[in-house]
Amino acid sequence: MTRQVNLNADMGESYGAYKMGQDELLLKVVRSASIACGFHAGDPTVMHELVMRARDEGVSIGAHPGFNDLWGFGRRRIDTGLRDLEYMVAYQIGALQAMAQYASLRVTHVKAHGALSNMAAEDIEIALAVARAVKTVDRGLICLAVAGTQLEAAARKLGLPLAREGFCDRSYEDDGNLTPRKIAGAVIADPQAAKENALKMVLDGEIISRSGKRVALCPDSLCVHGDEPNAYAVARAVREGLEAAGVRVVPLSEMKLA
Repeated sequence: MTRQVNLNADMGESYGAYKMGQDELLLKVVRSASIACGFHAGDPTVMHELVMRARDEGVSIGAHPGFNDLWGFGRRRIDTGLRDLEYMVAYQIGALQAMAQYASLRVTHVKAHGALSNMAAEDIEIALAVARAVKTVDRGLICLAVAGTQLEAAARKLGLPLAREGFCDRSYEDDGNLTPRKIAGAVIADPQAAKENALKMVLDGEIISRSGKRVALCPDSLCVHGDEPNAYAVARAVREGLEAAGVRVVPLSEMKLA
């Protein structure tokens, strides 16, 4: 059977007059777009433009909710009540669902952003709050969760469709967590290195950590961070490498998930 994997990128992270990312180019390479919903980045016009382009390129779309933190780009941890956090996630999913109607598209997945993602990866109560929001809005939404985290466990507990995510442009630690961004080399800028990471995960079911340890990792979806300056070059190298190895790169909505 032919192997298949999804390739996604975080997109729509411009805001007003401030432009970020290479969305137009990335949409020609990736197969799913995780779209900022106005809290850590993004605005209604940016969201509208992106869903229209995603429709034209045959790219599936998902909500990318984060903390209400434009200044910190959603990468600062915010201590908030679980109920408020749950409603915050549901609110952002609904915002993208509304904009998706302009393109007659269905939002098919949800992927937490930045600090919210990190906190949901570590804390089961936060993870369950995120998962409850997803299930309440639409129990058919795919929860895109970092593989091996509490968010994966929460999605399984609540019976959500689940896609496990790996990061081809990030370094990993021995415990399977991502290397903190404050450490040099945490973000992989070299397209060739990112391609090798992707092939290692998809073909071998593992990743080599920063210290050289083999860590089991078999993702359904690979992420390229759209805010990085070389995101397009990385995404293109990854997709070309996967397809050259006989791997089909498909929208997340077409993945056969366990």
